[in-house]
Amino acid sequence: MNTTLRTDITVEQVCDGFVYNELEGKGLFGLSGKLTIQPEYHRNYIYADGKRDVAVIDSILKGYPLGLIYFNKIDNEHLEVLDGQQRITSFGRYVTNKFAVKDENGLEQYFSGLAKENQRKILDTKILIYECEGSEPEIKQWFQKINIVGVPLNNQEMLNAIFSGPFVTLGKEEFSNSQNANIQKWSAYVSGSANRQQFLECALNWVSKGRIDDYMSKHRLDTNINELKVYFNSVIDWVSSIFTDVEDEMCGLEWGRLYEEYHKIAYNPRMISLEVQKLYADSYVKNRKGIFEYILGGSIDSKLLDIRVFDEATKKSVYAQQTQLAEKNKESNCPLCVLGHDSNKTKVWKITEMDADHVSAWSKGGATDIHNCQMLCKTHNRAKGNR
Repeated sequence: MNTTLRTDITVEQVCDGFVYNELEGKGLFGLSGKLTIQPEYHRNYIYADGKRDVAVIDSILKGYPLGLIYFNKIDNEHLEVLDGQQRITSFGRYVTNKFAVKDENGLEQYFSGLAKENQRKILDTKILIYECEGSEPEIKQWFQKINIVGVPLNNQEMLNAIFSGPFVTLGKEEFSNSQNANIQKWSAYVSGSANRQQFLECALNWVSKGRIDDYMSKHRLDTNINELKVYFNSVIDWVSSIFTDVEDEMCGLEWGRLYEEYHKIAYNPRMISLEVQKLYADSYVKNRKGIFEYILGGSIDSKLLDIRVFDEATKKSVYAQQTQLAEKNKESNCPLCVLGHDSNKTKVWKITEMDADHVSAWSKGGATDIHNCQMLCKTHNRAKGNR
């Protein structure tokens, strides 16, 4: 790949003809339309937070270096941004009055309100640009290498670059557009940011059963994302129809996996709602995120709930009582060993060789307190727990 260092381009030239549509990924052009600022393999603009975009303009006004920017030469007339999209978009958004920066007096100033000398300072700032020319694989490889600094690409943003094409473009339009009216509903079940591609990543993860790379490679040239959309919406609709109460802990769970395991089972949403409320009110449940899989699985695997265990003081007290009685009766201090017929019938176990157990199981209403605690040898406790 060939590179040429250019120092003749100013902020004003880059912003000439700048068009920015608030619907991400649309209409990002500069250099009088000759520069594509956001090629399809790029992530969305993420600097619009009142901090990073402002910092870019502050750097210009204070004369700080802006860092290298890379352009990819498409042909003799057209270029695209290889690296530096966030900075260039910040330039363009500021000079078109999309946000304000504070001046030396602490007053917020849009570009149009700046003193003329400060306007010229911004517009006349030279940008240090490497203009690159090479094959598509070379450009993609270089794109990955230069994006390890600044705000690094996350895994899905990198995959979007590697497998860029009509499928990724359509996927980003559906799942990476924060203006999509469905985002709010999806946010109840999917964690992360649509802008950072995490909704798209989730959809791909669900439909591919975790094999996102393979799925994107296979569908790269597809001109529709029907399978992806249908599967994703099937999962979301299934979850929302079963769990009618939306809880914070539902966000980010492995709903794709749970859908595969349980979507063929019929559930009663009203009874499910009552069960969720009961478990949320149970002070012994430590892991609320596990409630939903616990219920889907028939309320059997209490390990998902991380039930609060007996504290050390309770264990020592119960152990002392059982051991005292065992020594008096010349029998084991494990109640289940006493019922056996082997040598352990009279064995007195050390406290480190025993586990605390609910006499009446938690799942049957047994409390985690001293009156419902017994110490069992580890062998019997494990055997009981597996029944």
